[in-house]
Amino acid sequence: MRWRRGRGVLVAAVLAVVAAGCTVEQAEPKGPMPAPEQGLERFYQQTPQWGECDGFGDPDDRFPPNAQCTKITVPIDYAKPDGPTAQIALSRIPASGAKIGSLLMNPGGPGVSGLSMAGIANRTPLSERFDRVGFDPRGVGASTPSISCLTPQETDAERAERPEENSPEGIAAAEAENKEYADKCVERSGDALLAHVGTREVVRDMDVIRAVLGDPKLSYLGYSYGTKLGSLYAEQFPGRVRALVLDGAVDSSKDPVQESLHQAAGFQTAFDAYAQHCAKEPECPLGADPAQAVARFRELVNPLWDKPAATTDPRGLGYSDAMTGVTQTLYSDDLWQVLTLGLDELRDGRGDTLLQLADMYDGRRDDGTYNNTQDAFNAIRCVDDPRVTDPGVAGRQDTEYRKAAPFLDDGRGTGKAPLELCASWPVPNSGNPHRISVAGLPKVVVVSTTDDPATPYQAGVDLAAQLDAALITFQGNRHTAALVAGDECLDSAVIAYLVDLTVPEPGLTC
Repeated sequence: MRWRRGRGVLVAAVLAVVAAGCTVEQAEPKGPMPAPEQGLERFYQQTPQWGECDGFGDPDDRFPPNAQCTKITVPIDYAKPDGPTAQIALSRIPASGAKIGSLLMNPGGPGVSGLSMAGIANRTPLSERFDRVGFDPRGVGASTPSISCLTPQETDAERAERPEENSPEGIAAAEAENKEYADKCVERSGDALLAHVGTREVVRDMDVIRAVLGDPKLSYLGYSYGTKLGSLYAEQFPGRVRALVLDGAVDSSKDPVQESLHQAAGFQTAFDAYAQHCAKEPECPLGADPAQAVARFRELVNPLWDKPAATTDPRGLGYSDAMTGVTQTLYSDDLWQVLTLGLDELRDGRGDTLLQLADMYDGRRDDGTYNNTQDAFNAIRCVDDPRVTDPGVAGRQDTEYRKAAPFLDDGRGTGKAPLELCASWPVPNSGNPHRISVAGLPKVVVVSTTDDPATPYQAGVDLAAQLDAALITFQGNRHTAALVAGDECLDSAVIAYLVDLTVPEPGLTC
């Protein structure tokens, strides 16, 4: 799940490395295709026209020569299949050996493009036995119509703003800004689209994708928010599941307030682990005593509230961007050295590295434009979750959030806080927290990392219990691990399950 300053509370996008391979189409025998719901036949029976990937994905994306892309059509509102439609962008790299079927993948978010996922697990049995397929969920990336709320100039201006104080005047101003943002989303995206971009609809789209790819049953690998897609697909279509791997679990039984507090605690744990690591290094910017790391960190970032740090980019580094850049590095211990560099620069009055990290997180391109990840994140989250409309609840949440993550506490808490963006959202939510109970689901696999900051370990334990899934515990400081952390124990278990349906041994820890 994405961490979002300001408007949101909760990225982790898995970065897939794509490489070329040869194509050999040798499909294994398949069972009968499930019959589509009446009125949806034209969507389920469409034939994808695969072609080159030029024009798909972000302009900075690079697809390998054997990657193929297409778009398929789905109804915007499944209750009105004869109404307006959306185009879902797909990418694939065909299997290089005897094909089992397609492996559909999602990197999380919500709001993150999934087209680059087709290149994951290259030169493994997965690349031999599956067409690896990525997709941009409705409203996201290359899928159309696209969720759009702010112009690039408006996004730059918003990022540069100093956060509002939690005074009565500041709270009123923040809530007015949220209402203005929501109004712009309606103006530029349309309320019909905004009402139908939630997980409820994406799960239906995934079933259309499954059928269009020619698979009687779904094989799926989902990370972070992608685990929510996978678990709710299992809930709605248990008989159409072949295999699910859900890594970095979102527990759909938790409400938004619980989820945000658990995530805050997870990021504090990651910060503390970084502080312990940094303290062993000479000239650690947080000092040699981990117990003083939060105080030292606040000494570095608090001045940015009033005066941005200098950067080679004329924008400078403001407080909000600094916090986004720091949080970006806590998603994986692979980025801790980058965090040290950024804090070293900040100690010297410069902010280039943290600004670049914030740009990466917010999807800002070199030409100053943005992808739509942040707008899509807000739109999907606000239609997925129940709204917090009680100022008392908002105030208590803010207080508890500061306690759970002291490194994120700017020291300006008052016990009161603005209602967040979703309280102003123009369309009703279509999802609610609930425990998942599924009959007839084959054995699926949940991977949970012990020190995952964004989706804490216990969420994976709880989701595995709800799905009666095999749980693989990965020991590490990172968000998601299967096929991206380079761990042989974990990867071999996941691959054996996806290829041969070999269920991992109980209690497997890697």
